[in-house]
Amino acid sequence: MAGKGTDYGVGASITRLEDDRYLRGRGRYVADIRMPGMLDITFVRSPVAHGRIRSIAKPADGAEDVFVAADLNGVTGIRADSGLRGFRSSVQPILAADKVRHVGEPIAACVASTRALAEDLAEAVAVEFDELPAVSEMTRARAADAPLLHADWDENVFLETAVDTGFDAAIRGAAAVVRRTCRTARQCMAPIEGRGVVAVWDNHAEQLVLYTATQMPHIVRTGLSASLGLDQSRIRIVAPDVGGGFGYKGVLLTEEVCAAWLALKLRRPVRWIEDRREHLTGGANCREHHYEITGYAAADGRLLAVDCEAIVDSGAYSIYPFSACLEAAQVASILPGPYRMDGYRCRTWSVATNKPPILPYRGVARTGVCFAMELLMDGLAEELGIEPWEIRRRNLVEPSEMPFTNITNKYFDSGDYPEALRRAVEAIDVSAVRQRQKMEGDDRYRIGVGLSVFCEQGAHGTSVYHGWGIPMVPGFEQATARLTPDGGLEVRVGVHSHGQGLETTLAQIAYEELGIRPDAVRVVHGDTALTPYSTGTWGSRCIVMAGGAVAAASAKLADRIRHIAAHLLQASPDDVVLTDGVARAGAGEIPLREIARLWYLAPQHLPPDVDPGGLEVTQGYRTVRDTGTFSYACHAVTVRVDLALGEVRLLDYVIVEDGGTLINPMVVDGQVLGGAAQGIGTALFEEMRFDADGQPMAATLADYHLPGAAEVPAIRILHMETPSPLSRYGQKGIGESGAIGPPAAIANAVNDALRPLGARVAELPITPERVLAALDAAERKARLGEAA
Repeated sequence: MAGKGTDYGVGASITRLEDDRYLRGRGRYVADIRMPGMLDITFVRSPVAHGRIRSIAKPADGAEDVFVAADLNGVTGIRADSGLRGFRSSVQPILAADKVRHVGEPIAACVASTRALAEDLAEAVAVEFDELPAVSEMTRARAADAPLLHADWDENVFLETAVDTGFDAAIRGAAAVVRRTCRTARQCMAPIEGRGVVAVWDNHAEQLVLYTATQMPHIVRTGLSASLGLDQSRIRIVAPDVGGGFGYKGVLLTEEVCAAWLALKLRRPVRWIEDRREHLTGGANCREHHYEITGYAAADGRLLAVDCEAIVDSGAYSIYPFSACLEAAQVASILPGPYRMDGYRCRTWSVATNKPPILPYRGVARTGVCFAMELLMDGLAEELGIEPWEIRRRNLVEPSEMPFTNITNKYFDSGDYPEALRRAVEAIDVSAVRQRQKMEGDDRYRIGVGLSVFCEQGAHGTSVYHGWGIPMVPGFEQATARLTPDGGLEVRVGVHSHGQGLETTLAQIAYEELGIRPDAVRVVHGDTALTPYSTGTWGSRCIVMAGGAVAAASAKLADRIRHIAAHLLQASPDDVVLTDGVARAGAGEIPLREIARLWYLAPQHLPPDVDPGGLEVTQGYRTVRDTGTFSYACHAVTVRVDLALGEVRLLDYVIVEDGGTLINPMVVDGQVLGGAAQGIGTALFEEMRFDADGQPMAATLADYHLPGAAEVPAIRILHMETPSPLSRYGQKGIGESGAIGPPAAIANAVNDALRPLGARVAELPITPERVLAALDAAERKARLGEAA
């Protein structure tokens, strides 16, 4: 056994180890990489959303430094198909040749010794188009007269899905029927660091080396290999420090493929660093959903059934590796969330439009379904005259029912959802808000309180993903633990840390098994040449899957260390305890650095039956049941709405979350707070609009509004810890949780404030313009009612 103290191991809120280099400006990002003879790339990008390319004219002076699709010999486009029945395939070209399908699509790559010179060269490239009508509105994409993005398709739909479980029988005798139309806005992920890549051919290793800002190095290598026709053994992917991922850095980019080809072609290092304009106007987007949802309830508030039709705007191409149907297909399976119901029906469409492709942003699909479902629950509560928190309490899964399989066969591993709701209601003090609403007589300001309850399925395994038929299916997560000759520890993992604190939390897990303090543990990640294969960082999986793998490898290494220590201490291995870098048995002890010295430098002193595998172990891990862990939370918020300006101000915000066993509560707080800030952006500020011609309406952060410190209140987080029976320590994935709940809770609070005026909002973001429009609509309706 190892020392199980809480000072450094599981449950300890130790300071993040990686922060020292970040705070001192010693991080190393792609843009920091300099190589002799390096060239910069600027892409010529489409200024039109839909059109045929008539001609591309390279400038006479510099034509040899401009590359178009016809130059990319042996390179194939990116294909990300799903095995789900009816999926329509698309191929994303590395450089557009015949047709462009969204503004910002790359057409030509220009290389020069500096970015400025490359941009000058790009300005000199002349492209002529025959512009085509654009599909810019997702609800019109399926119309019979809508122009087709892909000529071999019969409609602009990647995939249609349908689920029906006992719906018709369940709705008989419903006392309340409530319908809502809800819509979420298209967003950009806006990490501090954009995408970037440096590509170089290593003559010594005979490898293509890509330094790239990615959260999935091994998956990028797999996809890049397919596009270039180059064996994976000839490709090395290195992800240095990465300034935020959020899913934006979880896909293979055409720019990465093009940079790699250029490095092979020119035999010189090449670099592309995405600027903010490229990110906003041409980078992948997320979150654009449209819901028509109906809820049926009994007189006592019991939820009988839900019926939903959902459209997700998937953009122009299916993007590697998650595919275009990831969000819409998930909507059907996760919409019911933690609520019981007797019947359920849902149809979804992943539609193609002349916009950049979508990718899985933090809280993939869950943010939208939580918004739709929680607005519906408030609507049913209003219809039945029940407090919103009370109708939730009556329909949430009870802890006595755990593990619980819901109507879409989601297996909830553990939890006490009603208790999380109770604590949130108490902390936000709903009764005090109700009293204040009765007392306040101000005609300009109204306050309201709102709730949202949801679950986050994380650490999905093989049993979930193989059914999707996408190019990536997770299996056993692996980790390597190696005792160094001086008694330190190296832990190697294939996942990538880009803000989650994994260099700290994985070191804490190693300490739990080996008793080596985290500051003596070096976590190696982000390099396909040094780490075990992994599908990477996505889906709130790292602390469960990689954490489990680190625990398994560390435990195996601990067994080998104890065996050697027992021989030296003349004790039984069962009596050896590893703690604070020392092996102890009875009154004797030996430092781990001495055990390491013997293995590496004085093996004549080792026991004759020592394990020949030595002090380096690679172990694989997956959870007991790999359908995922289910963390969950209840968000509660109080808002003040300015009826004259339409402004929404957050007065109080409480999050009650349950991530199972918390490896590092301080890191969890950081994850939840960061996610909540993004969720507040989704709720109130962020919107990537497109006009009727498919032109993006924001090209700088002056037009695309992100929340700042003044817009994010002092959020209070209350922890619950219901261990998962599926994972090594009972931990659950919680990296996306904070981003899921805010839009629904804030919208419900705004609607609670506006309810006496007959106004309601159901479209994100809840901007002042939308609040004022809702108030105007309510006033017009009231006047018509009076006139009648």
